[in-house]
Order: sequence, then C-alpha cells, then structure tokens
Amino acid sequence: MCRSIKTLRPPVLPEEATQDEIRAAALQYVRKVSGFRAPAEHNREVFERAVDAIAEATAELLDGLEIRGQAARQPV
Repeated sequence: MCRSIKTLRPPVLPEEATQDEIRAAALQYVRKVSGFRAPAEHNREVFERAVDAIAEATAELLDGLEIRGQAARQPV
C-alpha cells in the first residue's frame, strides 16, 4: 500500500483528522490505484469522483471507530 498515507486515528494522530487530511489520504489512494499522479483531462471527472467517494467513506469509517474503549467520534 502507499506508504505516504498516514494513519488518521488516535492515538497515532493526536487530534481528529481534518477534512484536508482525509482528502489528501483519499487522493494518495486514488493516485496509487490508478497509477496516475494527475489524470488526463478525459479522466479528470472520474478521478475526482473517486477521491470524493473515498474521502467520504474514510470520514464515515473514522466517525464510527471506537478506539480502546473510547466512544465513537461525534460528527462534526
């Protein structure tokens, strides 16, 4: 997996992940899977939709995780 994607949950991250951090991780994932750092114009829309979908799924995952007996994060 892409080593530049960092863990976005406590205790690795001292605070809740920001939307920017979540989107950056999603972008790195899509870049890795697609093999493109930046998509060609004809692929831009599908590339951006994938980043959006993965960022949304990541935020949902982080919101639902219960870490070491802690309650799930409260939605922002």
